[in-house]
Amino acid sequence: MPVKETTVEIKLKNLKTNLEYLKSKITSKTKFMAVVKAFSYGSDSRVVSQELERLGVDYLAVAYTQEGIDLRKFGIKIPILVLHPQEKDFDNIIENQLEPSIYSFRILSFFFKTLKIKNKKSYPYHIKFNTGLNRLGFLKKDIHKLSELIKPNLPKYIFSHLGASEDLDEKEYTKKQIEEFISIDRDLEIKLKASLKKHLLNTSGILNYSNYQFEMVRSGIGLYGFGNDVKFESSLKPVLSLKTIISQVHEIKAGESVGYNKGFTAKTDSVIATLPIGHADGIGRQYGNGKGEVLIEDKIAKIVGNVCMDMLMVDITDIKCKEGDEVIFFDDKSYSAEEFSKKANTISYELISSISRRIKRVVSK
Repeated sequence: MPVKETTVEIKLKNLKTNLEYLKSKITSKTKFMAVVKAFSYGSDSRVVSQELERLGVDYLAVAYTQEGIDLRKFGIKIPILVLHPQEKDFDNIIENQLEPSIYSFRILSFFFKTLKIKNKKSYPYHIKFNTGLNRLGFLKKDIHKLSELIKPNLPKYIFSHLGASEDLDEKEYTKKQIEEFISIDRDLEIKLKASLKKHLLNTSGILNYSNYQFEMVRSGIGLYGFGNDVKFESSLKPVLSLKTIISQVHEIKAGESVGYNKGFTAKTDSVIATLPIGHADGIGRQYGNGKGEVLIEDKIAKIVGNVCMDMLMVDITDIKCKEGDEVIFFDDKSYSAEEFSKKANTISYELISSISRRIKRVVSK
């Protein structure tokens, strides 16, 4: 799709392709939770969530409560898990029929107090266990105390999060996490005298450890076209493309500089193009000074000088192009977000989730 300004294109057909591929790795009985946090990884959470609901996913997941509220206001009906609720959130969570992740005794206390005030004897929630990532979650040693507290209102699911499922050099670590989760589930079920539903696998877990899919799996980055491994590139299609245009072209002499603090000084006579996108749009300063590269007329153009807030400059000395021509930062065909992000020693997750909301979004079927 040709562009006339800085534009993010969201390809829903690629979203469908990715969902179908990931679901092919699990059984028909296993439920699928689609992670749509951070504006659906930099795209548009309302559009993406609506399409995922239409495609039949069982659950959505967001990081924070307001993300879930926004989806409810947009008309999303399927269950939504809030992965990181705060103490102040539970009124809004219950009012909007969201399902909280309970990860500590403190948060459990606030949640149960809110249920009591609202005279609700039961409400769906998920309990998170820490099996080695050491971010959020109860530990195995908490089971006795926890089981006594939750007996009157059992969780809908228990879950954990794998920390290195994409790294096959860390199989031992991942297997240890899986074994810890299975052990936690066994001990908790004995204490509660009840069977519990579980979810553990993330995108790379689905792709590399599908034997442990339990009752539900979760996928975030995979839905948007990234499998954390080159062997999945042919099966997963990037949902997002980021393109802009050349605003202006300058011919500079050897010894002249470009941008703030003379970030680039030309060694020879050069041609420089200014692009209407900068670090306020998600292309951080780490991409400047020759690290980042864009695609113009199927040729690589290096970002020169320091990335500005609203603009950046690229060297087009050896490229035949003009003002108004298209520039590709990443797309689903010729230049991936993985490739672009690696130039600055970062990852596609950070790149795509950082794309500014001020950039125009265009949805294609």
